[in-house]
Amino acid sequence: MTPAPLIELNDGNKIPQLGLGTWPLNDAQVADAVVEAASRGYRHIDTAVKYGNEKGVGNGIRACGVGREELFITTKLDGEFQGSGKAAAGLDGSLERLGLDYVDLLLIHWPLPRRDEFVSTWKTFEELQAAGKVRSIGVSNFKPAHLDRLLRETDVVPAVNQIQVSPSIPRPAARAYNERNGIITESYSPLGASSELLNAPVLAAVGEKHGKTPGQVVLRWHVQQGLVAIPKTANPERMKENLDVFDFELDHDDLTRLQTLDAGPDAGVDSDVQGH
Repeated sequence: MTPAPLIELNDGNKIPQLGLGTWPLNDAQVADAVVEAASRGYRHIDTAVKYGNEKGVGNGIRACGVGREELFITTKLDGEFQGSGKAAAGLDGSLERLGLDYVDLLLIHWPLPRRDEFVSTWKTFEELQAAGKVRSIGVSNFKPAHLDRLLRETDVVPAVNQIQVSPSIPRPAARAYNERNGIITESYSPLGASSELLNAPVLAAVGEKHGKTPGQVVLRWHVQQGLVAIPKTANPERMKENLDVFDFELDHDDLTRLQTLDAGPDAGVDSDVQGH
């Protein structure tokens, strides 16, 4: 199995382009999933405080037989830890549950703009990075307007913006903004928020052309556009399938056909009004 390529972040660190999403697995399920994924070549694991499974992720890390330096571990702090200084305690809790000395990537889970605390939270993130408790810092569900404030009022440009992206929710403007500012776009729910996307006839047709499944076509779409994708699965065969997307290429006709899956600008989450 070809390992996922590494993408360089704006701080010089590198992130595997494809990883394992862990929502909504519980501690026991996620520990087994991490061990299985690592055995199949995954080196990137994504969790969050809100998922309630950091302890299980840590158990999986210790049981998987892969050295810590080979793994890229992401967690996210939700609104409970927004506000001046609160993120420090949040990260300490995550590190304790994970059983780690540092995480590779720490994200603000949601901007929660009505609370107006994400700028002060980001300043704490900068301090945590400087202290070595986290190697890279980033955000999740941030729109360009939210990022504009961070770029104006703080010192460190986010390395990653993890947002909901798929062929049905492509978010071209947000992705273009991230690219202009040196921020890697990371796709959550990359296969669609439900099974509806994978049932699209166009994906079956493109997959048949390349000898691939609809899910592999979708993940290849992410890869070719320079996105990092974190599909969730606890199924060993699906893990293998998801990682087997680096040996083919979608051509111009394929990509044009996939554009027909776009559900429009109002599809997907709206982080001005959603979040936790």
